[in-house]
Parts: sequence; C-alpha cells; structure tokens
Amino acid sequence: MGFSRYWFIFFLLFTACDLIDYHPYDGRLDSDIETNLNEKAIVRIESACKTKDTIRFVMTGDTQRSYDETERFVKHINQKTGIDFIIHGGDIADFGMKKEYEWTYDILSKLNYPYVAVIGNHDIIGNGDHVYKKIYGKENFSFIAGNTKFVCLNTNAIEYDYSNPVPDFSFIREEIYDDKEYDRTIVVMHAPPGNEQFNNNVKDVFQAYIKQLPELLFCLHAHNHQLSVSDLFNDGILYYGCENMSKRSYLLFTLTPDDYTYEVVRF
Repeated sequence: MGFSRYWFIFFLLFTACDLIDYHPYDGRLDSDIETNLNEKAIVRIESACKTKDTIRFVMTGDTQRSYDETERFVKHINQKTGIDFIIHGGDIADFGMKKEYEWTYDILSKLNYPYVAVIGNHDIIGNGDHVYKKIYGKENFSFIAGNTKFVCLNTNAIEYDYSNPVPDFSFIREEIYDDKEYDRTIVVMHAPPGNEQFNNNVKDVFQAYIKQLPELLFCLHAHNHQLSVSDLFNDGILYYGCENMSKRSYLLFTLTPDDYTYEVVRF
C-alpha cells in the first residue's frame, strides 16, 4: 500500500466528521445550545416582575416525544399577551438522551417569554441528569417574581436509587431561612408526594419542611399526565397537577396581592 493510500485513509478518519456518530448518552452538546438556561431566565423574570403586584405564569410539563404539540404550544403562547413566564414541570426528555434535550431546546427557544424547567424522572435516565445540568443548571433552585418566591425541587428519588439526597432538605432549609424579601411561597416539583418516584419514607417530613416556607400558597407538579387539584396531606395546602403536553393543555395562574386564580387552557 503506497503512501498516498495511507494518507487517504487518514484523511477519511480524521476529517470526515459527519461519519462519526456519538453514543446517544454522550454528554457533548451541539455548539449552538445555550447553557445555564434557568439562571438566564431567572434574571429576566426577576427584573421584569420586580415591581409588579399581579403576576401571570403558565405551568406545563411532560413534553417528552410530543414535539409537534410543543411547537403548537409555543405558537399559541407567543400569540398571548400579559404572561410573565413559563414553568416546565419536567420530563423534557423521554430516555434522558442529549438529542431529546436538544430537539426540545430548539422548539422552546422560540418562546417570547422566559421559561424555567425543573428536572423530571425521565430527564435523569442514563446520564440525562448531567445533560440537564449543562443546559438548565442546578436541579434545585429558586427565584422571586413580584412578592412571591418559587422554590423548585428535584423530587425524583427513585432514579438515584435513594443514593442522593432527594428531596434535598439542606436546600429547603436554606430557602426557609434566607434573607430575601418576599411575602409568600410556591413550591414546584415534578413528582408529588405519594407518587412512586417520591421518597415516601420522608413525605411527611417534606411537607413539614415546606410548610415552614413563608406563607406557602400552593404546590405545583407534573408527572401524572392528568389534571388534578389535591389536598394531599389534608392540611389545606393544595397540589396542582398539569396534563402532559400531548393533551394540549396548560395551567394559567394569576397571582394578585391577596389571592390567586387559575384556569385550564386548551390549545
């Protein structure tokens, strides 16, 4: 085999990048994918809502494999006015694959409004939690809109085989005793207490902890793929669950200084 033939093989191996197919759980993102999306969205949300006494936000989730419906959702939301932000309740991906994250990113990046996303149990499969952290950031986070703090939590304990602190009580404790100025709290999660994904050995402790947050208004979750309003602990704290994206609906909440309302919107 002559030198020119060796050179040709070398050229094919090291310059034909399109021939390389990375493993679906490879963590390398496309170069045009933004990172730390939640942190960037929170800056926009807190700035825009700082002086508002009425806040309107959307709760949706479980967009996994529902790419057409997610595109319809984006077009629908972009035609509406008066929305401050959107919360994605998790299960961005179905199998935790980076391509699923990237496909959904391409669709949701067209939203006219900022959105944050909590982590879902399907987002963790494989090394999906690492991809989530690259694109969205920390799995537990909070932000303040107007006079309301939103505490967003990873509650998918079973995906970690209970080896990680899920829910993270240290984080919740920090949120209870922080010195930020706000009047009330909303807790957001993917899987609610009582669900198979939740560490139900500590569900009562979890409820006792979050009730120490200033003026806990209600809790939000996704995961169950159905609309629900439940007083899970018979203590007056309501848990609102949204449908999955394939059912083409979302919850629209309006927070006023003294109360709140919500409606189910279908598109």
